Amino acid sequence: MEFSGIIIGAISFVVIGIFHPIVIKCEYYFSEKVWPAFLAGGLVFCGLSLLVEHVIFSAALAVLGFSMLWSIGELKHQARRVAKGWFPKNPRRPGNDTKTEKLKTKN
Repeated sequence: MEFSGIIIGAISFVVIGIFHPIVIKCEYYFSEKVWPAFLAGGLVFCGLSLLVEHVIFSAALAVLGFSMLWSIGELKHQARRVAKGWFPKNPRRPGNDTKTEKLKTKN
């Protein structure tokens, strides 16, 4: 039996599950302006996946990298959800009201 596919699927499931709260927390504490960190991390992990010869580790790095890249769009969606009132906004983050009002008028 070959378990590589099941292992890669489980890794994907865990990574995606971990990134959901990470995106929510990053938007809450840092706003969507933290996206360059996700871009850099995504590119690094995707690049590392090309260098690793072990199939499962390579796939895990690629899943991690692409999850970070996908999170860039999710940060922007999360900001819209906050603007609509579906998620709490951080009252201690400077300039939060201005950003929220711009997003409300945009939609």
